[in-house]
Amino acid sequence: MKIDIISVVPELLESPLQHSIMKRAQEKNLLTVRLFSLRKWAVNDYGQVDDYQYGGGAGMVMMCEPLANAIDELKTKTNYDEIIYMTPDAPTFNQKIANQLSLKNNLLIICGHYKGIDQRIRDHYITKEISVGDFVLSGGELAAAIIVDAVGRLIPGVLNNETSALFDSFQDNLLAPPVYTRPAVFRDWEVPGILLSGNQKKIDEWRYEQALIQTKQKRPDLLKDEDLGEQ
Repeated sequence: MKIDIISVVPELLESPLQHSIMKRAQEKNLLTVRLFSLRKWAVNDYGQVDDYQYGGGAGMVMMCEPLANAIDELKTKTNYDEIIYMTPDAPTFNQKIANQLSLKNNLLIICGHYKGIDQRIRDHYITKEISVGDFVLSGGELAAAIIVDAVGRLIPGVLNNETSALFDSFQDNLLAPPVYTRPAVFRDWEVPGILLSGNQKKIDEWRYEQALIQTKQKRPDLLKDEDLGEQ
């Protein structure tokens, strides 16, 4: 998979994508992430990529011309499955969207900044808009890093145990069950005996029951009515 990202401050993305699982994914050539500074397509020698908004009001707006030229140039070399704009007024990102995007080959992510981007870019170029929550960030860079991480870890071969992602929270609209590791007893706090039994069928049943309990308590909105009526 290849993910290209256009940003006014691409430096903000360097550290999150150069460590841990994302680093290994790129070293294995399973994921390629390229960062592009929008100022490469600035409208003048001063590096201008934003301007005052028509109609007045506080806040600068990312201009049409740099973004259009950047997207046009990148599209000559890559056929993007989605051109994504990170914005707080979009549908909220979730595991279902991550799963869908992980099946794509090429993604282009546009990071908003200042007051946002000229609406004409959204109208004519953007194929998918994503928010990471009902709050406003200084820019779309940290949000883009979230997308890359959530999607990248789903690519086959990225995780050492490829089944691990299948049991993450939200994969089946359930939160993950509690997890434990050694020692079996710590400060008189014991690991549930079922997990030490070696009976995988019983362990799987326990994990499902615990996932259901966790979800009912913490995120009942994820469950269907028939799920809430169980137990």
